[in-house]
Amino acid sequence: MSDNSRILVDESVQQQKVELGDNRDLNRFFEFYALSQALKEYDLSYDEIESGITGDTHDGGADAVYLFVNGDLVKEDANLKGKYKNNVDVELVIAQVKNTNSFSETPVIKFSRLSTNLLDFSAKRQEFEGRYNTKILDAFELFRKTYFSLLTKKPKLRLKYLYVTKGDDVHPNVGRQAEDLKRDITRLLANAEVNVEFIGADDLLRIIQTRPNEVHRLKVSENPLSSLGQVFIVLVNLADYFRFITDDDGKMMKYLFESNVRDYQGKTNVNTEIRETLEEDSPDEFWWLNNGVTIVASEASAPGGKELVITNPEIVNGLQTSNEIYGYYVNHPDKLANEHRNLLVRVIVPQSEETRDKIIRATNSQTPIPKASLRATDAIHRQIEDFFKNRGLYYDRRKNYYKNEGKKPKEIISVSFLAQCLMSVLRQKPDFARARPSTLLENKEEYNRLYRNNDLMTYFNVAQLGRNVELTLRDSGTYNASDINNVKFYVLYFIFASLTSNLFPTNKLVSQVDLSSVSKKQLDESIDVVYGIYNVLGANDTVAKGSLLLEELTRVLRNRLSSLEELQIRNIPS
Repeated sequence: MSDNSRILVDESVQQQKVELGDNRDLNRFFEFYALSQALKEYDLSYDEIESGITGDTHDGGADAVYLFVNGDLVKEDANLKGKYKNNVDVELVIAQVKNTNSFSETPVIKFSRLSTNLLDFSAKRQEFEGRYNTKILDAFELFRKTYFSLLTKKPKLRLKYLYVTKGDDVHPNVGRQAEDLKRDITRLLANAEVNVEFIGADDLLRIIQTRPNEVHRLKVSENPLSSLGQVFIVLVNLADYFRFITDDDGKMMKYLFESNVRDYQGKTNVNTEIRETLEEDSPDEFWWLNNGVTIVASEASAPGGKELVITNPEIVNGLQTSNEIYGYYVNHPDKLANEHRNLLVRVIVPQSEETRDKIIRATNSQTPIPKASLRATDAIHRQIEDFFKNRGLYYDRRKNYYKNEGKKPKEIISVSFLAQCLMSVLRQKPDFARARPSTLLENKEEYNRLYRNNDLMTYFNVAQLGRNVELTLRDSGTYNASDINNVKFYVLYFIFASLTSNLFPTNKLVSQVDLSSVSKKQLDESIDVVYGIYNVLGANDTVAKGSLLLEELTRVLRNRLSSLEELQIRNIPS
């Protein structure tokens, strides 16, 4: 490797730090940025990348841990019951990132020690309290819980260790430690596939400079049928469709699938039938027996007859079919050359966002997709997106849309983050928001309370102040990742209750808050109050998800508001 790669990586990191408006020190930002590059294939949002970072102390040598089932990130409150049938892929990714110019043996040795301790299913969590931080223990506990819940589903287990630096060659001794690590893990998990990946400056630079392909070409079997506007109906050879949805390394390109509806359902009856149809040598055409695939795009054309040129394609229906086709050819690559069967594909360029959302809802009406997955296509979410955009925030109802547009992480508000903020303030349930970060939208009654008849300014105020609280906690350098995650929604509730002089902030009260009046001092004082109570109660996840912290916080607020009311009655300045 030449020094040029290292110099270019350093320059890219510095530029990105400025462009993203990140206030972390260089080493901490390098960790975040390197993870965002190394994990590109998983199509994670900025919030999801942050969620896996484990903190600076007692991490056992793991800077970040992520768990995936069928390629999708598993969150702590995920309900996997009944979601997957058979043949699921479970992948645990453990990463170490160092802003150094070499690879050393120590991180690999730490990987081994951490894994042999926490992947030993006979060991108890209590044995490692204090030795490893809460985020590490929670991550491995989530893996254990998830893996156990899927044991009857014939899971294929993969463990991937990522070691990222700006180094070049891996010394043979480091390589030997990696082989030792693999042996250590396979002793514990005999059927697991274990990989150790060393990502150096050359690799980082290559990933950084790889641009997502916005224009895709889809080879078709017959000249496409086209109606008024950019709408095409085509038959596509199954092998050509497989090539359309995979990259040069043969991996499925997750970003092609509309994020709100891309939850692969595993071995359902429908998927079993698709798989059997692919496996059997039948004279019946595949597309006779399958509903096909729907793609929306920003542009589409057929300049050469038997090829479509599609700009920014999103597969909004046909995920199950796509996964089965992908799995079939991964297992039978020899079938690609002589494939004669076809798939029905519809390519549509919607005239508006409203039309796009209607297509998504209509084409998924007969698919067992959770209602929460389609919430972001409701009109209120488009309204929130438009309202935020005019005020410097970007509501990411289409996951990673604004990340791909180059917006700063602090400006992007995810659907789940807004829901947590709303639950904390309007429903006065920061404990519930903390305990159920990804499932708040599944309850119809709660959803209606949060997204029916509320002022758009209410959504903006809770989102903007929620993000300010999060950044203030992070940029202080005082609190670890677990504590920030545990207290931020309590702080948000405390501030709004204080600003509105009401234990039960309403839509009207919240919409009238002038955020410009909220000072840094006020934020810091609110954080001190909440963290002080949290710390006294034990400063852990159990405290944040339980009822005592909210009870104590409410008591403090009630006393403060009573004192303020008394001062106002006596006409004494507060």
